[in-house]
Amino acid sequence: MYEEIKEKANAAVLEVLEQAKLCAGDIFVVGCSSSTVCGEGYGKASSVDIAQALFDGIYPELKSRGIYLASQCCEHLNRAIIISADAAKAAGEEPVNVVPRPKAGGSFATITYNTIDDPVAVEHIRAKAGMDIGGVLIGMHLKEVAVPLNLKNNMIGQAHITAARTRPKFIGGERAHYDDELK
Repeated sequence: MYEEIKEKANAAVLEVLEQAKLCAGDIFVVGCSSSTVCGEGYGKASSVDIAQALFDGIYPELKSRGIYLASQCCEHLNRAIIISADAAKAAGEEPVNVVPRPKAGGSFATITYNTIDDPVAVEHIRAKAGMDIGGVLIGMHLKEVAVPLNLKNNMIGQAHITAARTRPKFIGGERAHYDDELK
């Protein structure tokens, strides 16, 4: 089961990275319910094993590109974000004092906290792209304007994956001209 989940997470993150065209220093947010991956309701079957497989499929791809992982905690921690202290500082976010656990923060956020270098929790982040595994609603942590992405790899176990990238706002009205590279 570990290998299958890891492979599916890896395939999904690679699709998002290809479509989102992120650069080193960008932030990628992941919201994840390990319970929904195994077909249960939110918080009913939190699994560090499933979270570890997801993390192992996602994080190395981000790290190798210099992209920061931001792991969204569950609602018990008000959807706080686990991120490296460097990323928090670069984003201008002040750390808050909380340590996630599988049933209070979520298994994926716990794995992130226990694995990345110099982890901190912050209350907000404005990520350039992200992936929502199991419908936990990452939108509050994306920059404006979010653009949904269509993924071929849109399921991990029983959990649906929704992904998005962001783009700059179009301003100026009908006579304005836009840079197609920024769409």
